[in-house]
Amino acid sequence: MSRRRLGQLEAEVLAVLAEADDYVSTSELCTRLAGDPAYTTINTILFRLHDKNMVERVQRGRAFVYRLVVDESEVAAERMFSHLRVASNPSSVLNQFVSGLNPEEADALRAVLDRHRESP
Repeated sequence: MSRRRLGQLEAEVLAVLAEADDYVSTSELCTRLAGDPAYTTINTILFRLHDKNMVERVQRGRAFVYRLVVDESEVAAERMFSHLRVASNPSSVLNQFVSGLNPEEADALRAVLDRHRESP
């Protein structure tokens, strides 16, 4: 079994929380994530996300349950910005990103850029 980077697993946890209609427990998250991640690993990620004010938690019984309190698209965009800010050649990073898009993603990016070009 290949191991995911922690940042990737954190992103997957955020995605599951974004899709959820209600609070989700650590054990529920473990079952919704691919690859059978360890309960303790997911719990650690949730504690870190809580410390970053990205999720809120409430106690249900003896366990905590979590829900996303930030917009997932803002989180993803901020990660992209942070990578561009530290890159020695941001243009090259953007080129690599765009060359990895599938046709639907490229069309969506073009539409967003066109909308931003047209608005003052």
